[in-house]
Amino acid sequence: MSDKSCPIGGKRKFDVGGQAVLEGVMMRSPNATAVTVRRPDGTMVTKLTPFVPMKEKHPWMGKPFLRGIVNMCTMLYYGMNTLSDATKMLGILDEEPTKFEKWLAKKLGKGVDKIVMAVAIVLAVALSLGLFMALPAGLESVLKSSGMGPVGYTLLGGLLKIALLMGYMFLVSFVPDIRRTFQYHGAEHKSVHCQESGLPLTPENAQTFSRLHPRCGTAFLLIVFSISILLFLVLNLLVPISNFFLRFLFHLAMLPVVAGVSYEVLMGLAHSDSRIARILRIPGMQLQRLTTREPDASMLECAIVSVNVVLNGFPEGTPKTPEGWGIFKSYEESEPGYVRTAALPEEGPALPEA
Repeated sequence: MSDKSCPIGGKRKFDVGGQAVLEGVMMRSPNATAVTVRRPDGTMVTKLTPFVPMKEKHPWMGKPFLRGIVNMCTMLYYGMNTLSDATKMLGILDEEPTKFEKWLAKKLGKGVDKIVMAVAIVLAVALSLGLFMALPAGLESVLKSSGMGPVGYTLLGGLLKIALLMGYMFLVSFVPDIRRTFQYHGAEHKSVHCQESGLPLTPENAQTFSRLHPRCGTAFLLIVFSISILLFLVLNLLVPISNFFLRFLFHLAMLPVVAGVSYEVLMGLAHSDSRIARILRIPGMQLQRLTTREPDASMLECAIVSVNVVLNGFPEGTPKTPEGWGIFKSYEESEPGYVRTAALPEEGPALPEA
């Protein structure tokens, strides 16, 4: 596939979304993803990955409510792959493995990076299930056993989920690498705002926009928790469950339903300019203040490069790494139609006259 075969054809309007990664930004269009990271030497490298949307392979996956479930699963998959790609692109996995890492890789027959990523996924899932499902379910069971009614223990269990989410976001923001990632998150939002406005995509223009965006995953999480409170309130009134394990399994089984409904609510609020929609967007927008920070110009450049590449492909003549990643020294080099001028050869010593 040539560099210019990835742009979206026609003038069909679509949403461009993204994800902050370690020292960079991933942007996603309907048919490609572009991950850009800034290396310690100051250069930016970009990986462009075309793909075919699941709803084009299986049209039923694009139906309302089902598409939210599909989107949640695919974003988890692509999200973990993107984090792995960004780490490789930075070159921080090129260090010599320790003896233990070599032994582990030999025993399991896999690379150290794959082992580390697999362990990280397992721990992340276990932590999420424990904090946001098992703990609230346990609180609800205790409150129910003490005689509290369904309305009371459902609301308190739901509020505990939201409190845990906010507390987790607040605490991790003190980790230096996470704080920088939150700055790249802000750069992602500002660049998307700028692209949607139709203004030239420059760091100066992007910096004038808000770091908060209505389609952010942070807002989606708050909607998920809010929808789950309402859904479980109705279900607890109809089918009260006292046993902790049954309640936990019930919450787990209802997660796809909650995700499907929440996705439709998020998209509806994000694409509506009514007064009610603007009011309902406020909590999710304000929660983003915990997961975004004001970016600097270099971070905005990374986000802009990802937007340009995911929408237009690599400009002709873009230098590549052996892995096929584009190399950029400035965001201008990623702009569509950018003409790269060949470097003039250095002057050698004067030749003697014949």
